[in-house]
Amino acid sequence: MATSDVLINAFTTLLVTIDPPGLAPIFLGLTVGMNRPERRQVAIRGTIIAFFILAVFALFGASVLGVLGISIGAFRIAGGLLLFWIAFEMIFEKRQDRKEKTTEVAITKDHIQNIAVFPLALPLIAGPGAISATILLSGALSSTLERAQLIGVIAVNLLLMLFALLVADRIDRFLGATGRAILTRLLGVILAALAAQFVVDGTKSALNLISATPH
Repeated sequence: MATSDVLINAFTTLLVTIDPPGLAPIFLGLTVGMNRPERRQVAIRGTIIAFFILAVFALFGASVLGVLGISIGAFRIAGGLLLFWIAFEMIFEKRQDRKEKTTEVAITKDHIQNIAVFPLALPLIAGPGAISATILLSGALSSTLERAQLIGVIAVNLLLMLFALLVADRIDRFLGATGRAILTRLLGVILAALAAQFVVDGTKSALNLISATPH
């Protein structure tokens, strides 16, 4: 796959996994009682923290797998299955319920100032799906320039995420319950297809590795 195709795939996968429109109403519930400047501060801080988390995995995720003796093919299969589960949750409206429960726990356990870290940055923005997708994508981009381009893709996605959080009230009013349900299901189908492709690529890689191993 050409680098440009990988980067387009990276942008689509991360955008669907992070799901800015789906996170907007949850962010409103998370920051209830805050004024506009406080809400903006939480959005900016949470997005920056999530960016650094994903950037670290983009740079060092594949290396960590190598140290643990996990092939990128095996991780593609595992990551693809995880992304497929997230897609399943999106299609059948399970993911939104889980995120809302995470939000409720955070409000009761954490002080309002820490909401930007938990649950906004982790696990709502940089969740298991986004982290797995980042490691999978970094495995296909070996050079320093390609990894830098991947970090650029992450930055663009998180700028879109930040924009969605800053106009969360307008997005929520515009989409409504029906619009959110339709959009979430559509993104879920796209993510399921991307996840299946990761599993197929991982299986091919694993079989090539087995066939290349001397008996």
